[in-house]
Amino acid sequence: MKPKQIKKLLITEIKNVADNPRDYCTNPGSDFSRKRKLPMDKILGGIIGMESGSLTNELIDLFDASPDAPTSSAFVQQRNKVKPQAFKKIFDGFSNKLRCECNERMPILAIDGSDVQIPTNPEDINSFHPGKDGRKPYNLLHINALYNINHSIYDDVIIQKSKEKNEHKALQEMVDQSEIPEALVIADRGYESFNSMAHIQEKGWFFLIRVKDGINGIKNGLALPETDCFDMDISLKLTRKKTNEDKELLKDKNHYRSVSSTQLFDYLPLKNKKSDPVKFYELRFRIVRFPISEDSYETVVTNLGREKYDPDELKKLYAARWGIETSFRDLKYTIGMLNFHSKKVMCIEQEIYAHMIMYNFSEMITSHVVIEKKQGKYTYKANFSVAVHMCRLFYHGKVTSPNLETIIARNLIPIRADRHREGKITAKIFHGFLYRVA
Repeated sequence: MKPKQIKKLLITEIKNVADNPRDYCTNPGSDFSRKRKLPMDKILGGIIGMESGSLTNELIDLFDASPDAPTSSAFVQQRNKVKPQAFKKIFDGFSNKLRCECNERMPILAIDGSDVQIPTNPEDINSFHPGKDGRKPYNLLHINALYNINHSIYDDVIIQKSKEKNEHKALQEMVDQSEIPEALVIADRGYESFNSMAHIQEKGWFFLIRVKDGINGIKNGLALPETDCFDMDISLKLTRKKTNEDKELLKDKNHYRSVSSTQLFDYLPLKNKKSDPVKFYELRFRIVRFPISEDSYETVVTNLGREKYDPDELKKLYAARWGIETSFRDLKYTIGMLNFHSKKVMCIEQEIYAHMIMYNFSEMITSHVVIEKKQGKYTYKANFSVAVHMCRLFYHGKVTSPNLETIIARNLIPIRADRHREGKITAKIFHGFLYRVA
């Protein structure tokens, strides 16, 4: 897909939202009802194209250094009229169109979450943390993202305040509301739960989830081989009832499991009368343990077939999940999701969606640029930092499509497959606006 086509898809989604302001404004009857310097499409497009400069400098760039550019105050007043759902709508529409253009039979989706520090506000109790061990108080938002591994774009996102964080609920919601007919979800240990597995099974999707080796995980309740490696089929019937007959069944650990009344499971009634017949929900999966080094092993659960996905293939698939980890780094440090132009949570949510839109826009354009093979030790890829800068210029109409592709193709970095990066990166904290580099 050509850059012009990708840009057209995004501009169309912005226009669709801007043409229906009543659905996305805080005061539908009056907001954006008069003609101003900052109509809704300009607000939406401007925020999506923002970098990490001060708001004044961003507006100067947006209006091409015109003396008639609106003030920062005017921009803030206009953006306060727009709900974050407007940007979520653009993100969803743009992502869906990109997915359709990719024409992928079964997308491979990684699920993960990441915290974003926002300006400190003790009154926002659902995101505020008082700090300890000498650390200053802080506020956090949590981003739950579904990421397409093969095409390196975000498919869905849910934003939660840190004290309301529920990654299981976010995963289940994203799966349930997705329009994708068939997909594979790859998740780390924090997502293991019968309820999430059941939601994915009911959707007709596939899952590959790493599980804990300790006493608190799914693995602990099963009768498994004592060998280091194994690959077992499990057909587990879940129930909430615990009659004497049921207790006899539960002794067969690989076929029956009790779900307590405190454990969330959406496909069994929470309460049962004694006279009610016992209800079961059957969950079918494989539990596979394979080596990842000479003396360490990982265990996963999956409903992928053994014929096509043997343990070695599952190992490769799970390793591909690392793509979402590196995408969060690019999203925060290259796209600039750690630099916000407001202290209001509503406006910060606007910018989180906007940055994810720009990430998808830049990644999709960059992935279609032809990179010439060079002789040497390494294979090369586009420098994503340069690519994002060029894609923003292209988005604002300040560079042509041929020049965009030429400059991206010239600025390359080697792919060093043997390098490893720690999973945790030191968080960049929020700084006051006076210290922001323009």
